[in-house]
Amino acid sequence: MKRARRQDEHRSAAAEGRLLARPGQPRAAAAVGLQPLGLATRRDGFLHVPSSYDGNHPMPLVLMLHGAGGTAQHSLPLLQQLADQSGFILLVPDSRDATWDVIRSAYGPDIAFIDDALGQTFSRYVIDPAHIAVGGFSDGASYALSVGITNGDLFTHILAFSPGFMAPASQAGTPQIYISHGTHDQVLPIDRCSQRIVPQLEQAGYVVRYQEFDGPHTVPPQIAQEGVEWFMTKQG
Repeated sequence: MKRARRQDEHRSAAAEGRLLARPGQPRAAAAVGLQPLGLATRRDGFLHVPSSYDGNHPMPLVLMLHGAGGTAQHSLPLLQQLADQSGFILLVPDSRDATWDVIRSAYGPDIAFIDDALGQTFSRYVIDPAHIAVGGFSDGASYALSVGITNGDLFTHILAFSPGFMAPASQAGTPQIYISHGTHDQVLPIDRCSQRIVPQLEQAGYVVRYQEFDGPHTVPPQIAQEGVEWFMTKQG
């Protein structure tokens, strides 16, 4: 009965875009390095834990979301080396379909999967609750803004690299936000995307670090590094 009730709560929360997992005391052994999530057979994802993790000190966490038509394998290289250099755990899930649920229709299956991935990570690793970010590129950035604002009582930071829009189901907490966008982006033109999104966020009371760069629809290494440095030094 209790298990059925928890499953109902999980489905209801997922439909509202809400994540229930929270950091706590780890209950299982923690491996370091790159490892599959092991939560799905077809589309799964990865967890990358720096060798500097020792279980005695809380470590920041970044949940990174890929773009449309992509997989975790595509977005992993963007921050993997920076995770080792800066010392944060990198969680990179696959979307259940070609892109994230709310972009296709409504919140549900991707939120449920992300919640499972976060819950598994929190059960194995000591996470710093003051440094938990959700980030993404392109559709992943749009989803990061949407999920991050909806779950701002979990995520302290949002890293949105070239987002197209945002569709939060609600607002919770006050996550700090980093947004970057190329001035020559022909996939998600900057004037129709970030240059509209940033003022909307600021008017809603969010603190936004906005960085335009001379380039197309991409994440230059220096932008990825700047975003990570901002996340690691900015207190949530």
